[in-house]
Amino acid sequence: MRKITLTLILSLTVVFAQPLEVGMQAPEWVFQDADGVDFTMDSWAGKILQINYVDPDESEMNEPFNDAVKKTIDVDKLISRDNYKGFGIVDCAATWKPDFLIRIIAGNKAKKFDTTILFDYDAKLRNSWGLKKDSYNVVILDKDRVCRAIVRGKITEEKQKELIQLIIDLQNE
Repeated sequence: MRKITLTLILSLTVVFAQPLEVGMQAPEWVFQDADGVDFTMDSWAGKILQINYVDPDESEMNEPFNDAVKKTIDVDKLISRDNYKGFGIVDCAATWKPDFLIRIIAGNKAKKFDTTILFDYDAKLRNSWGLKKDSYNVVILDKDRVCRAIVRGKITEEKQKELIQLIIDLQNE
């Protein structure tokens, strides 16, 4: 009986879970990198976070946005790595690609953007945060882990500028 009750409670929690929205505190998570090291949002305490939650089949969708952020950091010096961390979480459940291939693709992205790539093998974050499947989601969290922006899909050029300005502004709060 206890097992049935626990299963029912967990099922109802999933059914009634509220997707992440702007203004909400982002629920914590734990994911591993390719070396099996656990990471949480607290791994980057005190930093503005740009979380790229990506279906590996859509890994190029928002490349122009990430290139623009990289330029704003490295060339324009308007975003400080002391205050900001951008990283990726791979939605491994959304693709047909085998894990070894996903790790190769992720490794190339990690090198290009000098960042960390984590792996969500069971779509836990997609389901709990209400992210879009088969897509490229970008979530911006302030230093207190409040969601300040969320884009489920392709980021337009106009939206790119808005998000970059948001990151710049959040550094000054």
